[in-house]
Amino acid sequence: MTSELPRALELPCAHGPPVGRGRIRSIPEDFIVRERLGFEPDGEGDHWLLTVRKRNTNTQWIAAQLARLAKVHPRDIGYAGLKDRNAVAEQAFTLPVRCAITDWSSVTGDGFTVLRAERHRRKLQRGALKGNEFEIVVREFEGDPTALAERLARIGERGVPNYFGPQRFGRGLTNLKRAYAMFRGDAVVKDRLVRGFALSAARAQIFNAVLARRVESRLWDRFVPGDVANLDGSNSVFVPEATDATLLERCQRLDIHPTGPLWGGGDSLATDEARSIEKSVANEYDVLCRGLESAGLRQERRALRVRVQALEHEIAGRDLQLRFRLGRGSFATAVLHEILAGAFADESDDGEE
Repeated sequence: MTSELPRALELPCAHGPPVGRGRIRSIPEDFIVRERLGFEPDGEGDHWLLTVRKRNTNTQWIAAQLARLAKVHPRDIGYAGLKDRNAVAEQAFTLPVRCAITDWSSVTGDGFTVLRAERHRRKLQRGALKGNEFEIVVREFEGDPTALAERLARIGERGVPNYFGPQRFGRGLTNLKRAYAMFRGDAVVKDRLVRGFALSAARAQIFNAVLARRVESRLWDRFVPGDVANLDGSNSVFVPEATDATLLERCQRLDIHPTGPLWGGGDSLATDEARSIEKSVANEYDVLCRGLESAGLRQERRALRVRVQALEHEIAGRDLQLRFRLGRGSFATAVLHEILAGAFADESDDGEE
């Protein structure tokens, strides 16, 4: 494990070396995340759909506070994804209308404020969002403005590798270390949430390693024989009949993307060269692969590339301001990794899903 862990955050860039450096997350307000659900509240139903602004707290903490205030069970609280701890985030939560609070419009708590409350028919499920908007301030930015503008234009045209960010692995790679300990029989983890974080970190490590291999080979944003395709902005995947001109054109305009494995049991949809690359990497992470299969997880796919939309920047004094949108499940740090040296430094935040 000692040789495997250091590589978890040593991931190659796709567009060349970083073009600058600076400080991110100096204060929570330097990293703003706004959730985009992609739908409007129903206006009726048995649930409250709350829009909550949280600061310097994690999503589970807010969910627990809402459950306590409403006097409902924590499992009655719904949310679509985890948001960064060291940030200001606006995200949605649902809870039953039949609870201890009838007017949520002015409710505040430790680290959060309810911005809006509307009726909704369904409990919010994990993954039920379109994506996230980010506003990020890089303090004391050092870099050539022309090179920065060129890099951002390239990112806007081609996207970035869809790496899992360091948040997925926990501070000091705690989640990944726990996964190795579980799979080697050195630890028993009974807490479902903690175990889930460990399993997710193991999957992320294998996926990132496959993606890094393809970045190094300049194959991260193009199809190779046997690839499985993902339709941009969806969880839909399909096996192309052939790598023809139409497929290549759709890939070039970011309508579809090649995918990599979220490891688990069962046969992979990938074949030929794509499968050969994945098997080669999997052999290096045999402990993780076998552990995930034994845990009952099934093979899934994730896009190797993510489109970066509405990308804007401004340099004000010594600060760089960035604004952009990403689809669900993707990490803002994957964008920063292509711009700033040290953007994948070890962190302890929640995911950006």
